[in-house]
Amino acid sequence: MEVTPSKRKRPTCSSCSKPARLCLCTRIQTPPLENSVGVTILQHSLETKHALNSTRIAKLGLKNLTLATVFDVDTEARLVIRLLESGSGHYPETHKLVDGVSKREKVGGFVLKQFPKISQKIDQILASEAAIDDFSKGFVVKKLNHEQEEEFEIEVTAGSVLLYPSEKAMGVDDLKAMNYDVQNLIVLDGTWAKAKRMYVENPWLELLPHLKLEVEKMSLYGEVRKQPKAGCFSTIESIVYALKALGENSKELDNLLNVFQSMVGDQRRCKEERLSNVSVSPM
Repeated sequence: MEVTPSKRKRPTCSSCSKPARLCLCTRIQTPPLENSVGVTILQHSLETKHALNSTRIAKLGLKNLTLATVFDVDTEARLVIRLLESGSGHYPETHKLVDGVSKREKVGGFVLKQFPKISQKIDQILASEAAIDDFSKGFVVKKLNHEQEEEFEIEVTAGSVLLYPSEKAMGVDDLKAMNYDVQNLIVLDGTWAKAKRMYVENPWLELLPHLKLEVEKMSLYGEVRKQPKAGCFSTIESIVYALKALGENSKELDNLLNVFQSMVGDQRRCKEERLSNVSVSPM
């Protein structure tokens, strides 16, 4: 644990961003799990400092992890999408599907401008089997805000899936039946409402197969954060259950769930302490 001064009175751990007395670092087994299936987390900007945000556990416990911060929709935003294997396959046909090719991107750079036009262009790509085949080999997506500042840039490798319960989502067994080799898991980190909004506002996610969890459990969040419906889990729970289903080491993943459960317990006790202090305070 590395403690840094905070503007508040209580010291904070710089690694897990929790108050020093509630530090998570020593609870996580070391070294981090070298997960063979990579994890890419798109985290809503408002989740970063949330006391119950579980991405901090994933950052500490998983070695093969990428984190990108996502902001709310910007109607003047641009998406730059570049194929990883632009020199082969059906690329010329895919190229013709998208208007406004970026002059700055010399190889395979598509610029998708302004909502809802971005969604319309994605729909055109989805209607082409040749384009889908090209994108399945991997692509890079970069989002620029209205001031042309980079919001995020991530590499969506071949074998990527989006962990999200959309109408077209499939279970792990369905993907295996299709001989789809999952190599990277993309996860949306936010409240249930924010995750849905991120999904809608990043239509490039439609280019990926969607994976749903088939787990009959209640979230460990239950006692401190309300689930909108059964089957909704925290980010770390979703990652752990998905990686287990894909064959990752269960013992090391269980440790991450134990850490999350202890963090939820910390939050419950802090809440009880605050209520207790209020009840005994002088009138």
